Amino acid sequence: MIIVDTNVIAYLFIRGELSENAKRLLTRDPEWISPYLWRSEFRNVLARYMRKGDLSYKDAMLLMEEAENLLQNMEYLTKSERVLELVSKSDCSAYDCEFVALAYELNLKLYTSDRRLLKSFPDITVSLREI
Repeated sequence: MIIVDTNVIAYLFIRGELSENAKRLLTRDPEWISPYLWRSEFRNVLARYMRKGDLSYKDAMLLMEEAENLLQNMEYLTKSERVLELVSKSDCSAYDCEFVALAYELNLKLYTSDRRLLKSFPDITVSLREI
């Protein structure tokens, strides 16, 4: 069981530089956990692809459905106090700190390709590039 941030989810469902790494990670550990925030962030990723003409509405909906199925019953709320505490100790956004807070709360590693998260929280994060 691992925590994944939205960029890992996006690489799994949308072809990109680290898509093969995301697939290997899923094979290695298929129990992915994320804060509910991943949904809004992933929708935003899909919206960008739709606006660029790289993804149709229908395809975006299918990808969203697949991602929701993957993370079904594996989504958690994070505590605002913990998120803001992590924000105060880093230069990461509150959005990013939601994933970190969940990782600390559940004592699990957070997989990400976000360099700022990797630098700010090296004790709890793992680079998707290393998979």
